[in-house]
Amino acid sequence: MRRVSLTGLVLVMFAVLAPPAQAAPRALQTDPIYSYADAIRETVWVESPVDNDGNGQPDRITADIIRPREATQRVPVIMDASPYYHCCGRGNESEKKSYAPDGTVTKFPLFYDNYFVPRGYAFIAADLSGTARSTGCEDVGGQAEVLGAKAVIDWLNGTAIARRADGTQAFATWSTGKVGMIGKSWDGTVANGVAATGVPGLATIVPISAISSWYDYNRVNGAVNPKVSSVPSLHTLVNSRPAGTCDAVRNGLTSGSDAATANYNAFWAARDYVPQASNVKASVFLVHGMNDLNVQGAQYGKWWQALAANNVPRKLWLSQEGHVDPFDFRRPVWVSTLHRWFDYWLMGIDNGIMNEPQATVERGANVWSDTSAWPPAGTVSTVYSLKPGAGAAGVLSTAPSAAATTSISDSPNLSESQAISSPANNKNGRKVYWTAPLAADLHLAGTPQITLRVKSSKSTTILSARLVDYGTATRVNYRSSGEGITTLANETCWGSSTAADDACYKETSKVTTTAGQAVLSRGWIDGAHRDSLSSPAPMAAGTWYTVAWNLAPTDQVIPAGHRLGLVLTLSDSEFVSPKSTGATVDVDLGRSLIRLPVAPAAPYGAGLGIENAAEHTGPLTLG
Repeated sequence: MRRVSLTGLVLVMFAVLAPPAQAAPRALQTDPIYSYADAIRETVWVESPVDNDGNGQPDRITADIIRPREATQRVPVIMDASPYYHCCGRGNESEKKSYAPDGTVTKFPLFYDNYFVPRGYAFIAADLSGTARSTGCEDVGGQAEVLGAKAVIDWLNGTAIARRADGTQAFATWSTGKVGMIGKSWDGTVANGVAATGVPGLATIVPISAISSWYDYNRVNGAVNPKVSSVPSLHTLVNSRPAGTCDAVRNGLTSGSDAATANYNAFWAARDYVPQASNVKASVFLVHGMNDLNVQGAQYGKWWQALAANNVPRKLWLSQEGHVDPFDFRRPVWVSTLHRWFDYWLMGIDNGIMNEPQATVERGANVWSDTSAWPPAGTVSTVYSLKPGAGAAGVLSTAPSAAATTSISDSPNLSESQAISSPANNKNGRKVYWTAPLAADLHLAGTPQITLRVKSSKSTTILSARLVDYGTATRVNYRSSGEGITTLANETCWGSSTAADDACYKETSKVTTTAGQAVLSRGWIDGAHRDSLSSPAPMAAGTWYTVAWNLAPTDQVIPAGHRLGLVLTLSDSEFVSPKSTGATVDVDLGRSLIRLPVAPAAPYGAGLGIENAAEHTGPLTLG
């Protein structure tokens, strides 16, 4: 039996005591009526259609399952397919799976099992190919990873084979076949990839800070992103197979990713899910930090646009934090919203969630705003011209530009904080263009695109652009060690617990600071890749080229009295490698511009990010 409650409904003896016009709205939801302690915990190994360790046997994907014992009806499944259950752990507290001596799983990371199993869901924590107790080899976004996770959904729907530890075949007779995939970072990336196959049974995905194109994670428009771990190093991090088993796969990752040229090739195309958005049959609840410097904004921007073009049912949360799970920046609202999302898409409960605003955006620290669509209705692409100024800084204006040129010499030691600070001063290696103090709030929502007419002294160079809010404000400090949050000592509990698996997690709080400027969006391109990411062409000396590229999508409000700035540099030692070619670039201002997605006015929250805090060191991984 499954119980569905009417929460917030006032029951009365006589209608006169509570007229309908005054009654609280009805909210249908599942109740925690099943025993978590007595739940069935089991493991099956699902046969993948891939054999990428070359042993002549299908890769076997471990699916650790917990499901309500008392359920008399079939139940839907929430699944987190991850490479991290053995090596690194999940969540802010890096939880790992635990097992009894007989191999029975006793602890699942995160709160999904504790909260949802008592409400009539099963939860599956699946080990990706080559990780933890799965066979095969982890191919980092490739077919072995995606089709292995997909096979678990196929098994739940009766079209794949699974076996128990003793070799007997296992059947998912307890499952409705409906699956919701969820996960942060690499886990959410797998959800995107599986959804792009169009697999039957996958009803919804909730990708959090997830990749939609592995090229855009490891590469930057024809250059290498040194801030993140390479594909081969990610394989090594999560690989659980005996020494030598996966050497061939790892070697293929090294050669295929082609770091020497940073070209987009067949290897990256096989790990690009955006072109397959037309296959997506699942709804998508997408969550991303606008200041995520690990999985940057292009990942959600391109995916969201492709989903919209294919009319995929979808919902969006954008936060001011970095690479952070919403459980750790908006916990009570997140759990409630996720509960209703799964109830709607997996249980079929008409709770009205799809009639609510499509997008929720954090304007400042804990200041949230809803919009009926994203980008908001009425958003227009507005052209801003670049003009010389009376002083060191040029002018950013919607008025037409006039003929003029400027020159930028590469300054490879110029940091981002140095590049954006003191905009009215001359600094070697950067040019600043900014608006007059704004007479009214300026709301940007979408993907900025910059076009520069340039002439380079070298055959190629990196071109870098940043949109900056100049004006003092209290901002979320996403450059802090917690990427905008700090972990506290006290805990709150979300679901049922056992001695081996409690539902309690440490609370967090926002980290803010006051700063006079903040980067709102960034973007880079290698000049030789100006026309093609697959086939670079050198820039001939003395020749003018038009180079256009996108900056990261964003949704920010620059308040009245602040200025919006555009900062141009060449190489960028933090985000792009190779760092420098020593080029000097002339810019034809009369033929250069930036298109900004200007949305209708929105309330401003005091907090847009921080650029002057201590930064992370070393490569980032998909944690």
